[in-house]
Amino acid sequence: MNLEQARFNMVEQQIRTWEVLDQKVLDIMAEVPREDFVPAAYRNLAFADTCIPLPHGQTMMLPRVEARMLQALQIEPGDRVLEVGTGSGFVTALLARLAAHVTSVEIHDALRRDAEDKLERHGIDNVELFTGDACHGWDQGAPYDVIAVTGSLPVLDERFQASLATGGRLFVIVGQEPAMEALLVTRTGASQWSTESLFETVVPPLIGVDQPERFVL
Repeated sequence: MNLEQARFNMVEQQIRTWEVLDQKVLDIMAEVPREDFVPAAYRNLAFADTCIPLPHGQTMMLPRVEARMLQALQIEPGDRVLEVGTGSGFVTALLARLAAHVTSVEIHDALRRDAEDKLERHGIDNVELFTGDACHGWDQGAPYDVIAVTGSLPVLDERFQASLATGGRLFVIVGQEPAMEALLVTRTGASQWSTESLFETVVPPLIGVDQPERFVL
């Protein structure tokens, strides 16, 4: 497999064509070696337009969704970021390259340890990883300039919004299959937020999140 050609194709054919035009985002998607963060058995699919399985029933987001998320969040070099769901550590690495510091919370300790090893091997040291349940928010270290929630929620949890600094941005995917919506929430004041709908997608829900009851006719 020609990794460099596959990487180029991922950026040009998947990401750029999905309305990702921020050159900083395109560059970082090409620079951070995604193949080093996927499970070994799926290395040949590292740049494919597919959700790559992870242990414990988790998955990596599609590359184009990762890129659209980064573009929407408009991360600045001085930003402090909270990531909910460390997963493979790839998005953690992307966030760390763009921000001053990343706090990442993963409910599965084995995933956290594996991601920590990968990040260390790549010399990424402006991250702090925790094992914990952040599906209803994570107050430690708040307020944050950026919050990236990498699993879906059935409804938007206001506790994430409350952990934003003024001017801070939250990316979250809300809804249930087959209709989920990616949102960008910006804190505009002490008790004011604006919400922008970005795109539709489907990702697995965060572990431990409360699912609303379904009505059966």
